Amino acid sequence: MDLATLLGLIGGLLVVLAAILVGGSAGMFIDVPSILIVLVGSLFVVLIKFSLKQFLSAVGVAAKAFKFRLPDTQALIDEVTEIARIARKEGFLALDGRDYSTPFLKLGIQMMVDGHPPEVVRTVLERERLLTLERHKWGAKVFTALGDVAPAMGMVGTLVGLVQMLSNMDDPKAIGPAMAVALLTTLYGAILANMVAIPIADKLNLRMTEEARQQAMLLDAITSIQNGVNPRVVETLLNSYLPPKLRKAEA
Repeated sequence: MDLATLLGLIGGLLVVLAAILVGGSAGMFIDVPSILIVLVGSLFVVLIKFSLKQFLSAVGVAAKAFKFRLPDTQALIDEVTEIARIARKEGFLALDGRDYSTPFLKLGIQMMVDGHPPEVVRTVLERERLLTLERHKWGAKVFTALGDVAPAMGMVGTLVGLVQMLSNMDDPKAIGPAMAVALLTTLYGAILANMVAIPIADKLNLRMTEEARQQAMLLDAITSIQNGVNPRVVETLLNSYLPPKLRKAEA
């Protein structure tokens, strides 16, 4: 579980809720028509931009913003260095049946154990890496689109409320509810976009970058191991993926 995402989302919503409760009753900030216009309307508009499969898969991809954690890079380097030592001393077959920290690493080791040529292993892993990036990219795009659409739908709701209010100026009782729709849709759109959709999209882009970097590192490692590179050289190669300060600390 990524505590930063969870704490940020819950904390932001609690701050808004606290401000509402301090200023008065929370009930006045709940309006069903406004919710329908912003939430349901935004989802349908986003659906226009993507295929149904891309739209639905974005929910699964978004779960990574909350529960997916990549292995620590230094721990992954230590693991791969140990794999290189075992492969050099005992051969590739000694790597069969072991547990590995990531599915990507497991796939590469299994192909290596099965005797596939280095160029085949690299081609398959590179394709797997690109397809993973593609899935994450589309998931982030869906939430970015939701962040763009939600404020616009809030403005649509504001215009609807203003039209209703102006058409009922002779009825004071109708002015209040119409004005509530006009203002609350703007509020809901801002909250949905800036506190939910855009932060999740940014976190997915961050996850995508981190995972791409680790998979590139593993790809170099597996290629080096398969080509018989000395484990110390493999470790030096992988250390280049660490920030300079961490490399000095680990030296």
